[in-house]
Amino acid sequence: MGGKIDITIRLGTDTDVDKLEELYDELNDYLENSINYPDWKKGIYPIREDAVNGIKEGTLYVAIINDEIVGSIILSHKPEPAYSDVIWQRELRYSNVFVIYTFVVHPKYFNQGIGEALIKIVSHKGVIKNDFNYFSNNIFLFSIYCFFILRL
Repeated sequence: MGGKIDITIRLGTDTDVDKLEELYDELNDYLENSINYPDWKKGIYPIREDAVNGIKEGTLYVAIINDEIVGSIILSHKPEPAYSDVIWQRELRYSNVFVIYTFVVHPKYFNQGIGEALIKIVSHKGVIKNDFNYFSNNIFLFSIYCFFILRL
C-alpha cells in the first residue's frame, strides 16, 4: 500500500451524528472482544448523546478519509468534577487547558496516523503540554500522550 493517507480534520456537524454513533458502536464491539483499555461499554459510553453534545458545544472534531468518519475527539475546557479534588503541579485556569474526551479511532484504521492527527489538534489549539492529566489505571492513554504530544 504505502504512501501518505489524506486525513481531513474538521469540526463535527449535525449531519455527522449517525456516523459517529456507528463509529462508537463498532469501536465498542471491537473493544468487547479485545483489550478494552478505556473500559468502555456499548450503549453506555461513548453514545450518540456524547456526539450530539460535543457538536452542540463546538468541541467535537472528526477525522475523515475518503468521506468516511474514521476518528473523533472532543476537546473541552470543562474538567471532570473529580479534578477539583486533585492537587495539581501548577494551578491553571481551565480556559487555558483542554480536557480530552471521547478520543476514538475506528479499529480498521488503527496504526495509520488517525490518532496522531487528532491529537495534533490539541497542540495547534495551544494546550499546555506538561499539564496532561490521566487516571493511573489508564496507562494506555498516558502512553499515547507520551508518544504523540511530547514529540510535537
